[in-house]
Amino acid sequence: MQAHSLWSYRPYSPFLFDAGTPYICRVVPYLSSVHIEWLSEAGARGYDVFIGKKGEEPALCAHTDACEYDFTDLEPDTDYCVKVKCARGESRTRLARTGERDGTDGVTVNYLHPEDDCYAFSGRYLCSPSLVRAPEGHLLASMDVFEANAPQNLSLIFRSDDEGKSWHYVCELYPCFWGKLFVHRGRLYMTAVSTEYGDLLIGASDDGGYTFTEPTVICRGACHSKENGIHKNPQPVVEYANRVWNTCEWGCWAKGTHAAMVFSCGADEDLLNASNWHLTPPLPYDPAWPGTAQGHSCGTIEGTLSVLPDGQLYNIMRYDMSKCVPGYGRVLAYKVNMDDPDAPLEYARAISLPGNHSKFEIRFDPESGLYFSIINRIRSSETRFDRNLVSLMASRDCESWYLVCDLIDRTDADPKFMGFQYTDFMFDGNDIIYLTRTAANAAHNYHDANYSVFHRLREFRSLSPLE
Repeated sequence: MQAHSLWSYRPYSPFLFDAGTPYICRVVPYLSSVHIEWLSEAGARGYDVFIGKKGEEPALCAHTDACEYDFTDLEPDTDYCVKVKCARGESRTRLARTGERDGTDGVTVNYLHPEDDCYAFSGRYLCSPSLVRAPEGHLLASMDVFEANAPQNLSLIFRSDDEGKSWHYVCELYPCFWGKLFVHRGRLYMTAVSTEYGDLLIGASDDGGYTFTEPTVICRGACHSKENGIHKNPQPVVEYANRVWNTCEWGCWAKGTHAAMVFSCGADEDLLNASNWHLTPPLPYDPAWPGTAQGHSCGTIEGTLSVLPDGQLYNIMRYDMSKCVPGYGRVLAYKVNMDDPDAPLEYARAISLPGNHSKFEIRFDPESGLYFSIINRIRSSETRFDRNLVSLMASRDCESWYLVCDLIDRTDADPKFMGFQYTDFMFDGNDIIYLTRTAANAAHNYHDANYSVFHRLREFRSLSPLE
């Protein structure tokens, strides 16, 4: 067989793994229905669709010439299995649970039942939401498939041509984990790692996200969950001082800590040429830094880059205070040396922000002159690990933060089984659009999400208390 020369697949299927023919590429459950989509098969004379309750053999439901189908009039809060057949073969049996996403709004981009093994070679849960507007004008959303101690190396990409009202499958990237889609100089890129603590990668697409170049390795990692390697998450890529900047860390949870880093490339250089990239040396956390909390901390991860009013670039990072006094409410800022991309970060200060136990992003809005952040807002020490409250914050200086509004409030629900987290957001005219990793409707737990959900907040500037 011929070797595969791209990063992208439709679909990716390891050797000796049957992805199914047809390939069901998207599943979306609703209160009393389930929507599925699959890739067309050349020469197929229509498709038979089947459905049954979980544990039962699916029964023939209908015949269709389309590559999508809606199973309707189903029982709410019930697990179903579905599949598709054509003359060439049959799909894998996919699982879906009917029911509401527990009162939250938004459009489901993708869903994965926690017992569905269609991506078991990578994981069973949806993570790392990334959102971008492609150069051609459409929206793209990506997410990876993860599970503790699993390979964790597949990402899925979906497209919307109607401003987020509907979504459809585009392709899959392998190996790709913790990925962030971004556009630079009119070209679409993805930066990611090959697996948890794996190699730092970048690739590009010139056809709206359908195919991606073979990825360039920027830095080698451990490619093992128990050894120090590259840790990152989908944070905004920032162009400043004629360079393209992004954040990562070096470490692993098994070793107990991560050291802060930034990687960058000249804005006018070829981003796919590894020799153009520079990485700062890893800077370990030091509990003696002024402003840090008292007690043991695993340090900082998942930094977001911001240009502050002093004109300097800072990496503002999620800060572990779970065993400290106080137990929450601070993030740590590191100054980037813009004149020397090989120089280590410099610790600057602690900043008060009640969202330090989960990933957050900070973006500056030139029109209002304000910084905005979407966080899992912590209300008290008793709720410092909960992720069922998502809030929009604003600041004039990135130092003093104020609540604009709560975007998702399910503090009435069990925080062990409901979570809305790792939000990736962007300004879209007068609106903010954002993508959440959502655990609801009988998720495995609050962390192991079964949904990726797109949201739109309209006229966000009119809500800010700082204007």
